Amino acid sequence: MLAPPLPASFTTLTLFGLKPGQVRWGLAQMGTSPPLLKKVPGLTFFKLLGSGQGRVFSLKPDFNRYGLFATWQNPAAAQDFFKNSALFHEYRKHCQETWTVNLLPYKAHGLWDGLNPFPELIKEPEPEQPIAVLTRAAINWRALPAFWKNGTLTSQALEKATGVLASIGLGELPFVRQATFSIWQNQKHMQAYAYQNPAHRQVMQKTRTGKWYKEELFARFQVLSSEGTWNGVNPMKEVLLVPDF
Repeated sequence: MLAPPLPASFTTLTLFGLKPGQVRWGLAQMGTSPPLLKKVPGLTFFKLLGSGQGRVFSLKPDFNRYGLFATWQNPAAAQDFFKNSALFHEYRKHCQETWTVNLLPYKAHGLWDGLNPFPELIKEPEPEQPIAVLTRAAINWRALPAFWKNGTLTSQALEKATGVLASIGLGELPFVRQATFSIWQNQKHMQAYAYQNPAHRQVMQKTRTGKWYKEELFARFQVLSSEGTWNGVNPMKEVLLVPDF
């Protein structure tokens, strides 16, 4: 087990790829799992998320993949959940693959449902270390047409970005509560996309001037380790030399 330097808000993102024929079961868990997750020892914040078919925000849902974003009191609490929880074992029984990435936040601003999930941050990692980025927003209803019209530009830009290892669009509520999670080889590649890509910069400018979001959260993480597969592979296998969590 990795022991991160404290203080830090130990964070995990788990993706669940359902077995064929399990769509109804997966949809049901969006309502039945949260009450059980609230009882998990050491789990300080969580969101159970649906996913889209694109690499960022998408109008087309993917009913075969779900996500669990969570922060923990410490790595031991997370490890106990993934190894011993009856709920997690039930998910694995209905999934053809699962993938969990273990993270430490080093930059964050904004809120998620009025809360700060990352009250404790680590110092910025070395420039060449792999990092992850979470962008989450609650979209103003009046801004929905503009948001979705421009979402294609961001998706196309991310598809062509250098150094992105994996990305996925996630959401709590279709169309209006959306998130993108992406993993990058290093900060240089991520910053080139965020600050130099013309399409991405154009959309980000529109979000500010048009006041598209009524709540937003941006966070960056050091990637510690990962376990399992996402689309049949572990995106971090070739870039992380640390052992699996």
